[in-house]
Amino acid sequence: MRLPAPATHRSGPAAARGRRYAPLIPYPAKDTMHDPETSERLASYADVLASELPDTWTSTHLPPDAKDDLAELADRIWDLDLIAAALAEHPLQQAAVLSRPDGAQLVLVNRHDDRDGYLIAAVAPRDLPDEAYRAVPEPNGITLTDDPFLSAEQVAGDLLARYDNALTQARHNALGSIQPSQPDQVVLTWQPDGSIATAPVGDRAAAILVANGFIQDPHSGIYRLSGDDTRTQARALREIGPQLDALGIGTALQHLAGRTAPSSAPASMPPSPVGSRTPATRAR
Repeated sequence: MRLPAPATHRSGPAAARGRRYAPLIPYPAKDTMHDPETSERLASYADVLASELPDTWTSTHLPPDAKDDLAELADRIWDLDLIAAALAEHPLQQAAVLSRPDGAQLVLVNRHDDRDGYLIAAVAPRDLPDEAYRAVPEPNGITLTDDPFLSAEQVAGDLLARYDNALTQARHNALGSIQPSQPDQVVLTWQPDGSIATAPVGDRAAAILVANGFIQDPHSGIYRLSGDDTRTQARALREIGPQLDALGIGTALQHLAGRTAPSSAPASMPPSPVGSRTPATRAR
């Protein structure tokens, strides 16, 4: 996962995502968000919180000058309630990201009222298609006190449980949109966002997919080829067909609504504009 340059603080194991919204883009603030002391308190709190959560978590501080990372993070905050409302009034200017080895992430931000403590929310995985989030309840964020030890218990017993359930459902939905492949055939499925997904059988087929731009989701095992650049996507599809055929593996390209007949010919592209495609906005 792309995280910023600042150092990552690793924490050991101890005790225990969203809003449908327009992307929230950080902008220069005129409050205390650039105060080094405020940043240090946030980072230190996140370190302790991470060390007290169940399993192993790491914390990474995103300072105000990490604008690109903050903008990308703001677009993935999985909240429909408290945190979304707060960020609508006070766009993200710094944050601490807590990460778990399985890809789960939480974001910790400052409060902007007269109360002590922080806000924490779940983060949506960037490797799942928008459709995977349909009918998945948002694991809305919560407020935390200024005591990270008590807050860890609150996160473990509330937010984490809802987040893990939402993650499981979203990943299950992603798998449901992929037709299974066979040892002698790779089934490629068009996704509504323009990407192509597949779950190949065998390391040889998987290696060819990766060599041609497919990226594997380590949690679901699904391989995806981005549709952001249709020229690159079309070229990859033209090349994987002969390469798989040389191994005795056929290819089938289909839409979600139906299944195509098996074919060992190079996968062909349906008519579509050539050029760059703007990624669809994820609705959660």
